Amino acid sequence: PLETFILIQRVEGLDPGLYRYVGPSHQIQNLQAPDTMAASIAATSLQPELIQTSAVTFIWTAVAYRMTWRYGDRGYRYIHLEAGHVGQNLYLAAQLIDCGICTSAAFNDDDLNRTLGIEGNDHFAVYLGVIGK
Repeated sequence: PLETFILIQRVEGLDPGLYRYVGPSHQIQNLQAPDTMAASIAATSLQPELIQTSAVTFIWTAVAYRMTWRYGDRGYRYIHLEAGHVGQNLYLAAQLIDCGICTSAAFNDDDLNRTLGIEGNDHFAVYLGVIGK
């Protein structure tokens, strides 16, 4: 049910900006966001310094229908479980490349959804993770 947005700030070989992971082609798509996107995303967080100082911020959003068509309202529980599993895998990957990491759901949902350009009901932000040295 998850989509992945990636805020690149300090990654060698990639231009800073907001990207989206495209699973079927295993690529990232540059969303051509304004230069102020990092500051806008940080402003939605209850811990903006995590985003401001990260090299990369992963933001996971959920498309509810991908779970609720089969599981009904219980699908919302599964969305959050899935986000936790993805976050744990990010912790393992960060350890492998010797980076610091912190995941969080401490953000203003409406503000982050609006900043990402998603509507917030059927497609909404659920979790984020920051990585850096």
